[in-house]
Amino acid sequence: MNLFGNLGGLFSSDMAIDLGTANTLVYVKGRGIVLSEPSVVAYHIKDGVKKVLAVGEDAKLMLGRTPGSIEAIRPMREGVIADFDTAEEMIKHFIRKVHKRSTFSKPKIIVCVPHGATPVEKRAIRQSVLSAGARRAGLIAEPIAAAIGAGMPITDPTGNMVVDIGGGTTEVAVLSLGDIVYARSVRVGGDRMDEAIISYLRRQQNLLVGETTAERIKTSIGTARMPDDGRGTSMQIRGRDLLNGVPKEIEVTQAQIAEALAEPVQQICEAVMTALETTPPDLAADIVDRGVMLTGGGALLGDLDLALREQTGLAVSIADESLNCVALGTGKALEYEKQLRHAIDYDS
Repeated sequence: MNLFGNLGGLFSSDMAIDLGTANTLVYVKGRGIVLSEPSVVAYHIKDGVKKVLAVGEDAKLMLGRTPGSIEAIRPMREGVIADFDTAEEMIKHFIRKVHKRSTFSKPKIIVCVPHGATPVEKRAIRQSVLSAGARRAGLIAEPIAAAIGAGMPITDPTGNMVVDIGGGTTEVAVLSLGDIVYARSVRVGGDRMDEAIISYLRRQQNLLVGETTAERIKTSIGTARMPDDGRGTSMQIRGRDLLNGVPKEIEVTQAQIAEALAEPVQQICEAVMTALETTPPDLAADIVDRGVMLTGGGALLGDLDLALREQTGLAVSIADESLNCVALGTGKALEYEKQLRHAIDYDS
């Protein structure tokens, strides 16, 4: 039987999946990242029976714009699975999309999980990957994957600090000798920033905007600190006026968005400060030398590195492909499994 197992392994292309709150990326061994799509699933509900209508990009366009019979769901919340069946459908769909031919092979899949995930949440991720058709499912801690993907020398006996700001969580970790010395997961990320923008506009401008608009504001003019001229660039946004209930268009400036994002940014800074306080002194000395590496989509927020530098006084750098870091790192863990086997956990 083992022979057949190995044969299956020959034909299968093992995968690494970054199951993110906002985007899911799939890395195939030997091919690199082959798929990067939003983690959204759209269902068509008829007589109480759900049928998957679209997954990924197509489903994201439907978010907040669906009629009663269609439901668009984001199965991942704060880095972990919130809707089990939907997540399973999504993983199945992505695996099928990557494996064009339906071989009899069952791939081995490594998935990254937030460091703060509970055993129950980890088991949920493992079960849904296995039932989506994996031969084995390994889990790797997100900060380790992010650091490998950012090209940090994590196997050396020196301290490395990585801050991974994702859609649902921010992971702050100090790594040495290929493992985590200290890690902390705060449930603040891109989604929390969007919510902050929504509630700010609602309070200050009496304007109701959707999540999609909030995300667009964040990506185009979002910034972590006040612009020097106290205003910055501006953009036109549309939403519903809460006073008389009609749609209207207003102009928002960078200064307003900086004010709206002040709280989530502060929470991220505090997490970094707490991590630095609890780091053993020798590793802290290395971090002063090396600086802090920012990865994840949240690292692309304007001036976030400067805001962190002002608070901590450390050199803060942003990883090259910050959006793909975790997927690249999880993929590298798949390629160099022997050296990193202590970081990947297969059983539970």
